[in-house]
Amino acid sequence: LLVQKESTSINLDKKFHQINEHWSPKIIGELNGQHVKLAKIKGDFIWHQHEQEDELFMVIKGTLFMDFRDRTEVIQEGEIIIVPKGVEHRPRTEDQEVQIMLFEPMSTLNTGAVKNELTKENLEKI
Repeated sequence: LLVQKESTSINLDKKFHQINEHWSPKIIGELNGQHVKLAKIKGDFIWHQHEQEDELFMVIKGTLFMDFRDRTEVIQEGEIIIVPKGVEHRPRTEDQEVQIMLFEPMSTLNTGAVKNELTKENLEKI
């Protein structure tokens, strides 16, 4: 017997108010083997890649800069960028905090194959 989960709306502004640190994604939902995550970011992240997973970044507030080895893409509020698996990248911001939503497979580790102080495992659900 298939048990249907209840559908409820999620207020992104309220969820972002629960996030108090940068570069620490929080899970707000799941669909089709994907996590829907929110994060506040500021400054530079690390160069990394994901061998098995594509990532979708949606900018909710601010401006995201996605560095690739050959160029930088600028993603504004209301825009998305999809980083294909295997592509080395570095998300960053300038001076302001940026709010992003991520769609990625549940297996995705935020730092890819790199493990350091920025690696977040066992993400909190909010």
